[in-house]
Amino acid sequence: MDDRLSESVEKVQDIIDSMPDLSAKISALNYVRKRLHDNGPFRDEPVDCVLWVGVDEIEANDYNPNTVAPPEMELLCTSIEQDGYTQPIVTWAREDNVFEVVDGFHRNRVAREREAVAERIKGHLPITVTNSDRTERGDRIASTIRHNRARGKHGVTPMSDIVVELRRRNWSDKKIGKQLGMDPDEVLRLCQIMGLADMFSDRDFTEAWEAAEIFSENGQSNEDITDSLD
Repeated sequence: MDDRLSESVEKVQDIIDSMPDLSAKISALNYVRKRLHDNGPFRDEPVDCVLWVGVDEIEANDYNPNTVAPPEMELLCTSIEQDGYTQPIVTWAREDNVFEVVDGFHRNRVAREREAVAERIKGHLPITVTNSDRTERGDRIASTIRHNRARGKHGVTPMSDIVVELRRRNWSDKKIGKQLGMDPDEVLRLCQIMGLADMFSDRDFTEAWEAAEIFSENGQSNEDITDSLD
């Protein structure tokens, strides 16, 4: 280790220690982390820069379809109470200086609902900020879904709402499928759930759907169709 680096770190530490209040110290630490991140080899990786931000500066998004059952939520609370925050909240920085949650909705809740946790983290949460060029709402929705799909369960109706919104934002079925990790049939079914025929009237059906349509035209019941497709 270069002695100059060690001396510089000690000077920075002395400066921060001499600051009069917690808020100033946290701001200084965030500043140092950001400067190191911006000039480091991993500047394109959000996880390289974890900042501590007051909970009042963080807002949940209004589209997250991920649900956590009470037992799993209680387990998350226990995990954070005993192990601390091991993962930051993933956010994007809005123009009004508010950080909107992309991933970590329930970790965000714990900090607000568990008094012991809130006291320990001094009313702050660890966050990372997604790349600054991903400010379009559709991109943020897709990012949330990608973060979620490997973990929790998505409610069917909220997921349908999201697919419909992305289509209204001129996302193609191919783009939705690629960005959200869905096959074409899954995108189609979620559109159908909302009863929006205009959303999928121009889509190609799979062989199973085509077969069902043929059987239906021949007067067979839904039960007959289902049996024939098994």
